[in-house]
Amino acid sequence: MKTTIKKVLLVLAIASTSLTSANNGINQENVDPQALAMEIKALLKNPKFKITEDISTEVTFVFNEDDEIVVLNVDTDNKELENFIKNRLNYKQLLLKEIKNNGTYKVPVRFTTK
Repeated sequence: MKTTIKKVLLVLAIASTSLTSANNGINQENVDPQALAMEIKALLKNPKFKITEDISTEVTFVFNEDDEIVVLNVDTDNKELENFIKNRLNYKQLLLKEIKNNGTYKVPVRFTTK
């Protein structure tokens, strides 16, 4: 089988206002949204399924007591995409030390064909 599948570009469209917390105890000024985007991007690169059209979703997650990501929701009807994101993110630790297990975060994620 030829490997002429289009390369997939993962774009995280994170703006300062896109990173939210359900807990007022988090000082969002200490959270670098670009650093968070880069770490999430690295975890979600090279999906094993074919992207035939642009896909956007929002991922809601928290950190457990071991500072691991626990995905609460992937806002999509696409089960393959949901499973991919959950498998890649769940129970992974980030290098960011500013983010702790005291809040809920929402990150927009977009997969595009290139």
